[in-house]
Amino acid sequence: MKLFKRILLGLLVLILVLAGYGYYQLKSNGIIPRKVYETVAPEVPDFSRPAVLVFTKTNGFIHKDAIPVAKQVLAELIDGEGWAVYQTGNGAVHSPELLAKFDAIVWNNVSGDVLTDEQRQALKNWIENGGGWLGIHASGGDFSYDWEWYVDTLIGAQFVGHTMKPQFQDADVLVADETIKITDHLPKPWNVKQEEWYAFDQNVRDKGYEVLLTLDEASYLPAGETWIGTDTMPGEHPIAWRHQLGKGRVLYTAIGHQSHTYHVPEYQAFLTKALHWLRGD
Repeated sequence: MKLFKRILLGLLVLILVLAGYGYYQLKSNGIIPRKVYETVAPEVPDFSRPAVLVFTKTNGFIHKDAIPVAKQVLAELIDGEGWAVYQTGNGAVHSPELLAKFDAIVWNNVSGDVLTDEQRQALKNWIENGGGWLGIHASGGDFSYDWEWYVDTLIGAQFVGHTMKPQFQDADVLVADETIKITDHLPKPWNVKQEEWYAFDQNVRDKGYEVLLTLDEASYLPAGETWIGTDTMPGEHPIAWRHQLGKGRVLYTAIGHQSHTYHVPEYQAFLTKALHWLRGD
């Protein structure tokens, strides 16, 4: 009887350890959303040249491989254009006084609900009054954004899933309009290697947004409905688009889960051209 109790106790301890480890893994990878908000702003210097804010914060899924590589590549691209770059994960940088220092903002794989109501309003006002905002991959690919304006107006569509069988695949990306300068350097089609492909609940073209890149669903293996959602869309399948928002400019690209993608010259050129467009160049 004592042996049985010891075995039972040992199994119980093992179950608790495994459960704790599982919870830790889910939490550390951002699968369990967090509610962390900064209220004390970082020290932002004054800039003597055009400046770009690269914001990286994750209250949702954390792209642990892509984020640091994207930060490095973005810094190199921005510096290469002669601009200043400031990088932070502090949401309190979104204040009227600090945002006024920047010509453009990049949200690098931001996930989850990351701003307070005051910070949200500051970003919204900054864009509508002439700011330029670029969102990359997870910045438009999350279920946990608790901000209707962000999903419905800034991004323009709700992420509904991504490829899963397998998750990372080669696929052909199609240029929507060959006369647009921002994509005129891309091969037609542009075969992108081993990426994760997003799907959305609607085609933003129906809202009047300008579609830049679409996905050829015949070039990858769609899984259809999975536990994460769906990886297909009826008709056209946009994965990068832009639009005017008040006096400001917004561009979103769903490409960018994999770290190696940021080293692809065609994608670097696309991001650089996007920044020029956001600044009104």
